[in-house]
Amino acid sequence: MINKIINQYIVVNYSKIIVNTILVFFSLSIILSLFEEIEFFKNLNESFSVPFILSFSFVPTLILDLFPFIIFLASMFFFLHIKSNKDLLSIKIFGYSNLKITLIVAFFAFILGCLIIVVVNPITSGLVKYYETEKARYSEDIDHLISVNRNGVWIKEVDVVGYKIVKAKKIEGRYLKRISIYIFNENNMIIKRLESDLAEISNIPWIMNNVHIYDFVNNKREFFETYQFQTKKILDKINSLYRNLNTISFVSLIKNYDELNEIGYSKKLLNEQIHKFIALPFFLFVMVVLAAIFTIGTVNPKQNYYYIILSILTSVVIFYFKDLSIALGQTGKVSMVLSVWMPIIIISLFCSIGVIQINEK
Repeated sequence: MINKIINQYIVVNYSKIIVNTILVFFSLSIILSLFEEIEFFKNLNESFSVPFILSFSFVPTLILDLFPFIIFLASMFFFLHIKSNKDLLSIKIFGYSNLKITLIVAFFAFILGCLIIVVVNPITSGLVKYYETEKARYSEDIDHLISVNRNGVWIKEVDVVGYKIVKAKKIEGRYLKRISIYIFNENNMIIKRLESDLAEISNIPWIMNNVHIYDFVNNKREFFETYQFQTKKILDKINSLYRNLNTISFVSLIKNYDELNEIGYSKKLLNEQIHKFIALPFFLFVMVVLAAIFTIGTVNPKQNYYYIILSILTSVVIFYFKDLSIALGQTGKVSMVLSVWMPIIIISLFCSIGVIQINEK
């Protein structure tokens, strides 16, 4: 019974510190994001609510990306808190070791990570998808809208005489496959439709193969083995959309893996994103242990400021090492899977040595 009360005390107080840390990061992120959105909308006749809503749509995804470091800082503050108010000594009287306290907090962070990828991530994915869709509406490049979903690639291009809608089943490298192009006039009347097996889109004009053209104005049909289609260069924009997997939740990624691969998402990127999600609970676990190694064994209160500064520096180092690891995976220096797990493995090796030190203290 006593153990249950102590466990509840540890989890509840740790949860409060996590919430407070999230609120601090969230507030700072909202302020910074608002400055960026206001700068974007300064020449547009829109109310303040638009950049405000967009900021609130984008920041949750940013918080999710920073969550391992939020957990690390929250853990540091928690351990410093229970030391400073003598709660740590009181808990130890009931037979709790430093290691047991650390593991309770670490397993709670692990469970929290699992809940995030299953429950929270679908919400943040929907919000960032809304953010990108709404931001595209106000972009200066609004004459060229691109969307990627389970039905393939969709492109809308607006010009002075009307607009074109391009639908492709999938993209492979610089090629669009199984393409349908609908050309509308300024009165929203369809005047032409093009069907093609393949289009090379890295240059202008596009080079299309086996093209059937249906001319509804002149009521005729034509066929070309090779056809040059005048449009704008959009390959880089399409590739950037395929590299951004924040709009796809973990659940959708697992459920629609084959469909996403079919419409052009590479297995390499999909597997990388899956491993990022799976690695999150383990990342949170080792970050708690790392925070405990830095703080839980010290007895001098004057060292608290030193450990706060050390925690900030450690977060920066881990953050950049994580980015470096991903960059090594993307350039082929190491496998993509290893690049995701490398920071966790290295931190775990360090923690395996530090855990002995925690228990001795």
